[in-house]
Amino acid sequence: MATSILSDANRRLERALKYVSISDDASERLRYPKASLTVSIPVRMDDGTLKVFQGYRVRYDDTRGPTKGGIRFHPDVTLDEVQSLAFWMTFKCAALNLPLGGAKGGVTVNPKELSKFELERLSRGYIDAIANFIGPDVDVPAPDVYTNPMIMGWMMDQYSIICRKLSPAVITGKPLSMGGSQGRDTATGTGAFYVLQALMGRFNKAPHQTTVAVQGFGNAGSVIARLLFDAGYQVVAVSDSQGGIYAAQGLDIPSIQQFKASTRSLKAVYCEGTVCNVINDHTDITNEELLSLDVDILVPAALENQITATNADTIRARYIFEVANGPITSEADDILNAKGIYIFPDILVNAGGVTVSYFEWVQNRSGLYWSLEDVNARLKTMIVTEAERIWAIAQELAIPPRTAAYVHALERLGDALNDKGTRDYYVSGI
Repeated sequence: MATSILSDANRRLERALKYVSISDDASERLRYPKASLTVSIPVRMDDGTLKVFQGYRVRYDDTRGPTKGGIRFHPDVTLDEVQSLAFWMTFKCAALNLPLGGAKGGVTVNPKELSKFELERLSRGYIDAIANFIGPDVDVPAPDVYTNPMIMGWMMDQYSIICRKLSPAVITGKPLSMGGSQGRDTATGTGAFYVLQALMGRFNKAPHQTTVAVQGFGNAGSVIARLLFDAGYQVVAVSDSQGGIYAAQGLDIPSIQQFKASTRSLKAVYCEGTVCNVINDHTDITNEELLSLDVDILVPAALENQITATNADTIRARYIFEVANGPITSEADDILNAKGIYIFPDILVNAGGVTVSYFEWVQNRSGLYWSLEDVNARLKTMIVTEAERIWAIAQELAIPPRTAAYVHALERLGDALNDKGTRDYYVSGI
């Protein structure tokens, strides 16, 4: 790739550093991941052949607690991408005031090409390769793109086999029967909805007068689309990896969800169907066309780098809520900010997933489990509180919400790093 994703992510850090007073030691530490692991995973395929897949796990920073972050199975996974995602997780956990650091993992694979047996062997093989790198008090993985509760269950089971003891707290996003938390499967979309509702209230725009386009109809995108539909917003466009649909009068999101569900097998998360075939009263559009629609709210909920310097000028939405990780490059940020577009960043908007993963980790360690109502109430309180703080920082310093979110996180990370000792402490004497 022309520009490292991690280098681009670090530009956000540099911008935020201008507005905080933290030591040079702290800012230097945050520019680099603490540890990166690259592994080879041999898998015996169903036809008897052997394939070797590349896997990665990165622990970016553990100053505030054990690292936390998902595992993605995707053909485009690289170490640079995983490092960048771990970077964002570090700031996400700090922004939500979770006692956790940031991590991420991934395997370079197209999971749609694997059988169920091959997928299980790959999942268990990945844990075999990284078992010494993770643990309930060290690094706690979770689901991400193209991984799901069943895969997390296989991974937790494999870790328990290796350690010769049941270890549910090593992995979150597991099936309920294996110690998973109520609400974890919908947490990212639910948390994003809570943030959107809280912040859009600042602009005095009624839901029924607000149009929305959602790029990405997976676990997070479909959930927030449904919640917005139920709340009265006009969701006029949605898309998946195959393309999108648009209807000016608004789409019937429940029927689209039902269609998607009916086309899936056990590989549920891999979305073999496409939303493009759901209804007749719509226009087929590309993902690129969806991004440039004249709507009030744009919700990128697919992959990173969807809005770049190349297409930023075409964006017409007034508000962008980043449900995906890193969907907008730093160069595109500059263009969109100049156009007066409000960008509410991923490290706040999609933090519902890691927040409820934290809840699951706490429940696993305590042996006490919460109801769905309790989980959602706790999630709403935490994420709305931090959203309001970040909005207040943005207004006070006259900076974009993204920079405000990084400022908010940096203050917490800076305090934790400084309390371990800095140059000023050592040269000034005890």
